[in-house]
Amino acid sequence: MNAGIILLFVALVLFGLLAFKQLSALILAPIVTIVVLVFSALFAGTGIDILGGLKNEFMPAAAKYVQDYFLVFFVGALFGAVYQFTGAAKSIAKFISGFCHGKFVAPIIMTITGILTYGGISGFVVFFVIYPIALQLFREANITRRLLPAAISAGCWTWSMYGPGSPSIQNVIPQNNLGTTSTAAFVPSMIVTIASYIMIFAWLEYRTHSFTKKGCYFDDPRLKTQLTPEELELDEEGESLPSPILAFLPIVLILFLYNAPLFYSAEHNDFRGLPVETACIAGVILAVVLFFTRIKGGVKEWIQVFNKGAADSGVAILNTAIVVGFGGVVKNTQGFTDLINGLQHLSMNPLLFVMITVAVCAGACGSASGGMAVALNALKDIYIKLGAPFPYVHRISAIAAGTLDTLPHQGAQITLLGICKLTHKEAYFDIAITQILIPFIACFMFIGLASMGL
Repeated sequence: MNAGIILLFVALVLFGLLAFKQLSALILAPIVTIVVLVFSALFAGTGIDILGGLKNEFMPAAAKYVQDYFLVFFVGALFGAVYQFTGAAKSIAKFISGFCHGKFVAPIIMTITGILTYGGISGFVVFFVIYPIALQLFREANITRRLLPAAISAGCWTWSMYGPGSPSIQNVIPQNNLGTTSTAAFVPSMIVTIASYIMIFAWLEYRTHSFTKKGCYFDDPRLKTQLTPEELELDEEGESLPSPILAFLPIVLILFLYNAPLFYSAEHNDFRGLPVETACIAGVILAVVLFFTRIKGGVKEWIQVFNKGAADSGVAILNTAIVVGFGGVVKNTQGFTDLINGLQHLSMNPLLFVMITVAVCAGACGSASGGMAVALNALKDIYIKLGAPFPYVHRISAIAAGTLDTLPHQGAQITLLGICKLTHKEAYFDIAITQILIPFIACFMFIGLASMGL
């Protein structure tokens, strides 16, 4: 293996180690980028120009990501804030959890988070909304807390992200880059989405029984951090929440407007749904109308809700964009070029090449959307040259982006583990199975179905 590829591997390891120390991505990405710039220059025997690399490669890549996707993050965060503070998200969660009666608790939590994110609510918002509900259900069923992070995040970052018609950023990026639709490769995509859900459901249920047989229950003194008395209290039974039927309506509206071929697109010369930003704004407006009276204080307090959503969107996109900046530097290194050239010269299915390259970029960036953006921007011409149909490229890249992005340094998982008061050692194994291994299985399933012409 050449020195450039080894450098990329070392940079990835460094990224992970520093993330374990909970270093902010705003600091972490520039630091690792500087390491890559310095050692790339040394290997190439050229002068070291750190400032030039940061200004001419790092920042343009980060800025372009913000330019392209800020509105998607913004409207999604507004929608999530409305659902969080009006109790609409909690209403849906309680409605669905009412069907489990102490059974299939972990898979039910995964189902709830998946439905909410499939409906356009930010995964980070879902974390905070669902955690207290999930904690209560786990306590009532006497299930170990070690499964909490996997149950919550598996719904947010797998099938709900790459399912056909999802308004997720992973489904939007390929549309912008490839000119495809949100339901690209619908039949194999739907089969793989359902299969992914079933596999994750089965794994979480299997692990629930496995932990119980080993004597691991909710109250586990072996866990490093124990819960406070407040966190162990049950929710109030008489809490006033919106009707779950009303809570579902804005989500249904978003999915309908985003996917229904009702509007003519001059750019693509066919009928398509509305842009995801427009569809989400329509959902926000309907949600405000339906739940306006649930925010006490009228317009003044509603402004605070929107302020919170806007602030959340800024933090989310900046953390992702700054990592995309790191990817913008990486794609210009000799090591990255050598890696891609080496993969190109291997005899492999074009979709397998797409899967590997997108997964590697997502792992390097620690971000599914960031890695996908880097891969599609850098390798689109190669994908065209290989002859892979764009609808298939769209879907396989959306699935593959959600594999190696879940390496231990991923910011979202670190955040969730902090919320759940668990360590990587205690909970990461089930995260890796549900969000790395199973999505890779889904990738191979999709490639097989595509090869059959579905």
